[in-house]
Amino acid sequence: MNREKIVIKFIQEQLKFHKIEGWLLYDLHGANSLAVDVLQIPEGIMMTRRCFYWIPQEGLPIKIVHRIEAHNLDHLPGEKRLYLSWREMHKQLHELLRGVNQVAMEYSPNHAIPTLSKVDGGLIDLIRSTGTQVVSSAPFLQPLTCVWTDEQYSLHKEAASILEKSVGKAWTLIADSLNSGKSITEYAIQQFILSEFEKRGCVTEGLPICAINENAADPHYSPTKERAENVKKGDLILIDLWCKRDLPQAVFADITRVGVAASQPTARQQEIFSIVHRAQKTGTDLIRERYQKGQEIKGAEVDHAVRRVIEDAGYGSYFTHRTGHNIHRDVHGPGANLDGLETEDNRPLIPGTCFSIEPGIYLPGELGVRLEYDVYIHADGEIEVTLPPQDTLVTLG
Repeated sequence: MNREKIVIKFIQEQLKFHKIEGWLLYDLHGANSLAVDVLQIPEGIMMTRRCFYWIPQEGLPIKIVHRIEAHNLDHLPGEKRLYLSWREMHKQLHELLRGVNQVAMEYSPNHAIPTLSKVDGGLIDLIRSTGTQVVSSAPFLQPLTCVWTDEQYSLHKEAASILEKSVGKAWTLIADSLNSGKSITEYAIQQFILSEFEKRGCVTEGLPICAINENAADPHYSPTKERAENVKKGDLILIDLWCKRDLPQAVFADITRVGVAASQPTARQQEIFSIVHRAQKTGTDLIRERYQKGQEIKGAEVDHAVRRVIEDAGYGSYFTHRTGHNIHRDVHGPGANLDGLETEDNRPLIPGTCFSIEPGIYLPGELGVRLEYDVYIHADGEIEVTLPPQDTLVTLG
């Protein structure tokens, strides 16, 4: 049985389980990246006209494609129906959905999870005009869009090792500069890390972060050649870096490390680090405990548990982002995030997926501490932190 038939069989089983009559996958210009992934649209295919792929609970799928792009879904099984005018397209959709009560699409009610909302409101209106209710395809998207192959797991481990070596070299560079009395800026450290990625055949999205003291209190601070502080003795230094191998199927690794340019941290630096470290461990322990009991764990639940540690320590208002994000071919992948703040992500954390756990405390005008590592859930339920956690502040004295 080929891959497409296996996927359709899985989808139809999911549709029956969730009591949804069918899934209507749609794309135009690659805007629905989730559908493109599920349908395995070949690279180089021009998607300049609207196309639909209908997978019913039972029976063969149906393709609706424009006449000048009639071949676009030929790699998929099912009956092909062609249209030319918008009136023909509307008519075919009405005929397709006649008597259908519910149809799944890449839609999130009330925009609850924005990364799932790939279908525009106008198309939702059109589908509803057929008398069909639109529901979210979220319950069965994750296994089709963000589960890693064995090769991808290995590529992640390679990328993680490169991150660890790169940040280790960055700490050495900073220490050597300070000990020799040479100045070194946040920007120079950022550029050094980028050069390490390039040497090792890796690419990134955006730029690594090197931020000291109050700059580290801005979670998305990024130094530039024109705006960068010199690292000085006693400074707290936050380095956030992510990369993947420069290969089509490669997936990211993403970590954040924190150090001080001193032989030991101040009491304040240690206090904030210890709270963030405890919060990170709490999230990981909760996931591991649920899996050991054979119980489901949702992304939002982990965020709530991690956030509670920081709130109980009196710093809740200074933890200003979600606890973590899915990791895949994009550093922010399409799967469940550890988020009960920016969204209420009630998708389960499933085997074969990876995500970051990265709580932080950001004190404006003073300092910021974030600790980040990646967690992979193996098929047997083993929870793996894919690089050793940072349990103490790095000291460069």
